[in-house]
Amino acid sequence: MQMEEAKKGRITEEMKVVAKDETLEPNKIRALIAKGHAIILKNVVRKNVHPIGIGSKLFTKINTNVGTSVDLCDIDLEIEKAKIAVKFGSDTVMDLSTAGDLDNIRKRIIDSINVPFGTVPVYQAAIEAVKKHGSIVDMTSDEIFKVIEKHLKDGVDFITVHCGVTKRIVDRLEKHPRKMGIVSRGGCFLAAWIKHNGEENPLYKDFETLLNLAKEYDVCLSLGDGLRPGCLEDASDWYQNQELLNVGKLVDIARKMNVQTIVEGPGHMPLNHIIKNVRLEKRVCKGAPYYVLGPLVTDMGCPYDHIVGAIGGTLAGLAGADYLCVVTPSEHLGIPMVEDVKEGVIASKLAAHSTDIVKLGKKMRKKDEDISSARAMLKWNEQFKNCIDPEKAEKIYKRIPTKSNACTMCGENCALLMMKEYLKGNKR
Repeated sequence: MQMEEAKKGRITEEMKVVAKDETLEPNKIRALIAKGHAIILKNVVRKNVHPIGIGSKLFTKINTNVGTSVDLCDIDLEIEKAKIAVKFGSDTVMDLSTAGDLDNIRKRIIDSINVPFGTVPVYQAAIEAVKKHGSIVDMTSDEIFKVIEKHLKDGVDFITVHCGVTKRIVDRLEKHPRKMGIVSRGGCFLAAWIKHNGEENPLYKDFETLLNLAKEYDVCLSLGDGLRPGCLEDASDWYQNQELLNVGKLVDIARKMNVQTIVEGPGHMPLNHIIKNVRLEKRVCKGAPYYVLGPLVTDMGCPYDHIVGAIGGTLAGLAGADYLCVVTPSEHLGIPMVEDVKEGVIASKLAAHSTDIVKLGKKMRKKDEDISSARAMLKWNEQFKNCIDPEKAEKIYKRIPTKSNACTMCGENCALLMMKEYLKGNKR
């Protein structure tokens, strides 16, 4: 297991792979994992996955969510979305399906990609409880843990578990409601269960059981933000911060049992809250990798929330966030289509790359430098090759024929042409 081996001073094959990908010494990767400041995603039973590292001093990673819904259950579409996400740079994919044959959907998506794969098992537990008992709130603790184990046996590399949503929080929320309440689907399922049964969250109460399962398969626990703010007004409130404090304690317990964890974060949040929020997570959770949805820095961005999320994600990354969740143009509006996923991935990838140029320095600038050299000499094919979306770049360039080899914005008045003819400024 990665953390246990790291603490013993041993370097695993997965650490060597991550070290090569990150252009770092394997022992640096080992040290980060031993401290819990970085994690490696790879279930021990999954053979076709390329392990990746997430955490401090590593490239900023991005995740893309796919999954069926009751209004559109098309497994081939979800596989296509997963593949397009990976094509445009998503480091991981999560299946959030809530309709259809959930076991088959999960297995088919996981078999279609070679990047780490995540799920939210409580979704399936809730859907099955409705079929079996007639209601989500009647699912049992045993049923939740059986679904979790099923996912881990199938090779899922990381799971979101909303362990920090406690009975104390739910009781207070009833008396002192928020503007948007609970917007996390998994968080809401568990809050409703707590209220109906008058008992503590099974994932919090029986956290050690969860840790034993995660340890057996070396699966990373993504400690979910069930109380993430769903609007700017709810940002940085008592509920969000209390859940974070709960999660911080769970991170400590997990590390003692050598289970890898990452911590999920907001959500909707004004720009001036982001840096403080990231620093707070790093302090409370003692450097655990931080995984953020956006953050979305305005509530009125749809259908351009992929841009809103990229703005927040860039600032969060600069402040120390390690992992960005893709936000698509259809956020808040409907299930994303393939083109929505592509646009969301590109926006998040640009946010991550822009962050890493500052965080990691010159080694991140090669493509930027290559495209600048080609641009200076008007070498269009070289420019296209280094773009994040070469096909679209070439299509835009060619849609109006150029008479000068410059783009059609400036034509023969292109500054680069004039530099070449009169000022001799372009040497490469």
